This record gives sequence, C-alpha cells and structure tokens, in this order.
Amino acid sequence: MKALYYSLAVVVVDQISKLLVKGFNITLLGLRHRGMHVNRSIKIIDDFFQITYVENYGIAFGIDLGKNFKIAVSIFTLVASLCILYYLFVSRHKSFGIRLAIALIFGGAVGNLIDRTFYGIFYQYAPLFHGRVVDFLHFDFFDYSLFGKYYDSLPIFNIADVSVFIGTVLLLYYSLRAKKIEEPNEGEEAWKSENTIEDV
Repeated sequence: MKALYYSLAVVVVDQISKLLVKGFNITLLGLRHRGMHVNRSIKIIDDFFQITYVENYGIAFGIDLGKNFKIAVSIFTLVASLCILYYLFVSRHKSFGIRLAIALIFGGAVGNLIDRTFYGIFYQYAPLFHGRVVDFLHFDFFDYSLFGKYYDSLPIFNIADVSVFIGTVLLLYYSLRAKKIEEPNEGEEAWKSENTIEDV
C-alpha cells in the first residue's frame, strides 16, 4: 500500500495551499493567517495565470451544482472515496502505474471531501457536509463555448482537481496499454491452438 503515500502527499499539499489562500485562525496554537478575500485575484503571469480565490458547492473544476445538491455531492464523494480505497487495496498486486493512478484519484477526492465535510464547521458558516470547496488556480488562455454558454477562461480549480485529472489520465493510459499487451497474447494462443489441431 505504498501508493497511499502519494495520496497523503496530495491531501497535505492540497490542504496547505487552500489554507494559505483562504486563511485560518487557530487560537489554541496561536496561528493566524489572513488569506485572500473571495473573488480577489493575484496576477502571477499577467492575465494568463492568476491566483483567484473562489468557493463552490459543487464538484471538480469549479462545477457548481448549487446548495440543494450539497449533501448529495458530499455523501457521494465520501462513498466514492471509500470505494476507491477498497479498489486500491484489492489492486495492490497490480502494476505500480495503475496503483499510482488510483492513489492520485483517491488523494484528490479526499482533498475536496475535507472542504465539503469540515470547512463549514472550521470556519463557522455551515454544518457538517455543507462546506464549500476552495478553488484558486485560474488559467486564462482561450475563450470557448460549451452547451450554449460562453466562457472566457478555464474553470478555476485546485490541487485536488489536478490530482484527480492526472490520476484519471494515467489510469486510462495504463489500462489501454495493458489491453494492447494482452491482445497479441490472445491472438498467439489462438494461432497455437489452430496449429495443434491441424497437427493432430
């Protein structure tokens, strides 16, 4: 289960980055960081890349499903995370590439789940499972239309979203590669079987 170290790394980096953007005040430890105001931006590379602090009730990459779906999204993410963890356990004998991909997806899911589950309580604005996900990575390099709606930049996202995306791409890559490796073997077995029958 060494792949879980990658999940842990994703969660730690994701949460630290969100706390730096949002700010925090831990009186017991005497720790305080002001953070940014919601909807404020800091230009990093002109208009191409900015740190823009937004919050949403929805899922990955700033997709906001609204308050009415909040509990459903939170519970679904919790169940999905447990399923991914179980799959990571049963696939512990598979290739490291597959396990790494699943670990990245799991780490990203947990990172956003922490926001939804605990941020409302930690920041005292909502009950359990009603927290808002913190997004801040903002890239603006082309305009596009999707389902009749116009967008002037990519959706704002976070480290957890990036981890889920990379994990999904890796999972598809290693799955397709494994399938291609298996296909020639199956063809070779069929060829051997036919030749054996003819020889008899």
